[in-house]
Amino acid sequence: MPKGGERVVKITEVLAGSRAERAGVQAGDVLVAINQNEITDVLDYRFYLTERRVTLSLLRGDKPIETVIRKQEYDDIGLEFETPLMDKKHCCANKCIFCFIDQLPKGLRPSLYFKDDDSRLSFLHGNYITLTNLTDADIDRIIKMHISPVNVSVHTTNPELRCEMMKNRRAGKVLAYLDRLAEAGIRICGQIVLCRGINDGAQLQRSMEDLARLYPALSSVSVVPAGLTKFREGLYPLSPFTPEECRAVIAQVNAFGERCEKELGARIFCCADEFYLKAKLPLPEEEYYGDYEQIENGVGMLRSLYEEFAAEMDFLDEYIPERGMEHRRVSVVTGKAAAPMLRALAEMLCARVPELAVEVITVENNFFGPEITVAGLLTGKDVCEQLAGRDLGDEVLYPATMLRAEGDLFLCGMSPAEMENKLKVPVRAVRNEGAALCAALLGCEN
Repeated sequence: MPKGGERVVKITEVLAGSRAERAGVQAGDVLVAINQNEITDVLDYRFYLTERRVTLSLLRGDKPIETVIRKQEYDDIGLEFETPLMDKKHCCANKCIFCFIDQLPKGLRPSLYFKDDDSRLSFLHGNYITLTNLTDADIDRIIKMHISPVNVSVHTTNPELRCEMMKNRRAGKVLAYLDRLAEAGIRICGQIVLCRGINDGAQLQRSMEDLARLYPALSSVSVVPAGLTKFREGLYPLSPFTPEECRAVIAQVNAFGERCEKELGARIFCCADEFYLKAKLPLPEEEYYGDYEQIENGVGMLRSLYEEFAAEMDFLDEYIPERGMEHRRVSVVTGKAAAPMLRALAEMLCARVPELAVEVITVENNFFGPEITVAGLLTGKDVCEQLAGRDLGDEVLYPATMLRAEGDLFLCGMSPAEMENKLKVPVRAVRNEGAALCAALLGCEN
């Protein structure tokens, strides 16, 4: 039973008609253990709940209770908890020299300033972790439960440099956890945030060489340029890569990736789209990205959008009624990075649908500064200021990534309804998918 200071997992709701309700479990009960295994968070809960016969050890007030539930192996029993993790998020213990959150101005939503570094979120939602707040016991649990994949922000395999970049004396030591995870067959996805003059060049080569030795457990590594806002006063001096330097990084990563493909059968290492855009180089073909494993890190996101959109051209009849389409004019707002691709897609569609006119409007990121070119970091304020007074047509489309997860607020705190009121035209969030974009441009549900 829980003692003073120990974590308490409180049940907040028991779903009507569920196995837990039939077994007599009540809201307010504390879940202590399942089959005598202590439950501290959602990973314990999911792992130990897979048995067909589970004995729940509960605490109702001061009274210990046990109840037995029989079920199919992966069936849920109908319990809800105070938080999805059944615990608080684990906070980052680093002070990385490139940390984007440290570059945020004051006055934004409080949740934007929280730095998570939580292995459970890595497994459940694909978040990247640094390993610095994990212990040997945490690694043992990951291996025991076969929590896979684990997404790791590596940045460099040079222990001393990693400590310096992350301002954490454990940062170099915990690199050994990668070997333990690999030996146990845990799949690892890696990330290298590249800082000019710090972990590039020879240090990048060393990191790629070291990480390639972990294949096949290490399945992919994205190389991403550090995002630099204009709010860096008092922070570590970093500067952006020039176009020529971006081309050099791409050449280096691709040369090593081709070597891996030849020797190991997998490319493993890929640069983010942003490097290609800054280098003014064409994006690689679809085959380069494999299964798009690193798409959430911006690796292949634009190529995937293009291929999905182009494929959707074969199904235009499903969008356009037999009587034909009424004339429609739409504005699409985006950041500098995606604007050329979106213009190409709009031209492709308009050539097939003459009743449609599309204007792609590039919105400069005045809020964070000119180095931030991705659409997901545009604010509603910048959009409204730069679109003010323009004839925007029948509707304004914007990327859904501009909104927080709940879909209700932009970074600046503006709501979509407020944007619509300011622009005097309907606005619509569009998912970063070819079919969704095609449907939205044509005025259909997406």
